[in-house]
Amino acid sequence: MNAPSFWWRRWPSPAAIALQPLAWMWGSSVARRMRRQPAHWPPAPVICIGNFTVGGEGKTPTAIAIGEIARDIGVVPGFLTRGYGGNERGPVLVSDQHRHPRRVGDEPCLLAEIGPTVVSGDRLKGARLLLQQGVDIIIMDDGFQNPHLGKDLTLVVIDAEFGLGNRLVTPAGPLRAPLRTQLHLADAIVLIGEGGTQPNLVRIAARAGKHLLRARLKPLEPDRWRDKKVLAFAGIGRPEKFFSALEQAGAGFAGRNAFPDHHYYTEAEAEALLRHAHAGDITLVTTEKDHARLAETGGVLAELRQETNIFAVRLDFEAPDMIRGLVKDTIGAVRAGRSRRRPGSGV
Repeated sequence: MNAPSFWWRRWPSPAAIALQPLAWMWGSSVARRMRRQPAHWPPAPVICIGNFTVGGEGKTPTAIAIGEIARDIGVVPGFLTRGYGGNERGPVLVSDQHRHPRRVGDEPCLLAEIGPTVVSGDRLKGARLLLQQGVDIIIMDDGFQNPHLGKDLTLVVIDAEFGLGNRLVTPAGPLRAPLRTQLHLADAIVLIGEGGTQPNLVRIAARAGKHLLRARLKPLEPDRWRDKKVLAFAGIGRPEKFFSALEQAGAGFAGRNAFPDHHYYTEAEAEALLRHAHAGDITLVTTEKDHARLAETGGVLAELRQETNIFAVRLDFEAPDMIRGLVKDTIGAVRAGRSRRRPGSGV
């Protein structure tokens, strides 16, 4: 499903106003749920990567970046996720035997390259299975609004270009719960990229007394795409961001094909993409998530995967020492028995 365009307008539209009663009921329910005391605190530190809004904001790249920081400081990270786009409820460890994206989702397949990854609709059971893998720290990809598992550090990711939209709760707007409730329960805001909403988001973070961590998604091989004619396709939350990043890397476009988030490609779609690419000297390119969804396929889909290049990106923090310090302090506090507290009360 694609988010309605009126969500991202500055002022509420007639459609948003008409949906306000439903939004109020939904927002009140989620807010009450979020304010519950956590049902369980795992023995390992828990860092949650969430967002205020519905849709992709960059949670998985942020989780990967935190996992790499953890490894760099000498601890073993593990990832806990629901596995959106997959049909596995879990808990299941993403392994060579359980790495089909239709089962576990595309994002867990990427996380499993960094550390042990568990897919589980039940976060408590998932955490227990993850701890059995010998991890030192649990990184939750999403789950900010879920109160069942205690969180020692909560990082909320915001796309600076899109911001918080009309600041209304779904279905009237993109927020998952009232902004005030969510701000209170967050420890820090990770602001990715630049855009017209950036000054406003900086003010929101400052007024709420939250750490603000600026970051950018940067291509791993920026020079590879300069002057290359590409046929780009993507089924992610905001494909236009992928196309824009390719353009900034110097690529020229033979076509831009946008699909719904977590889209599984059909044989007809694969044939059309291959036919277009074969008609000229055109390079097929997609995201890491889309390429992962083409795994374990046969026929023309396997051919598409083999011929498609990956535009890989990584999150680059503007102040790496600051985020590294937050991660180290969180781990140290839990090990010293000082950090079993309500989220949002400070680090």
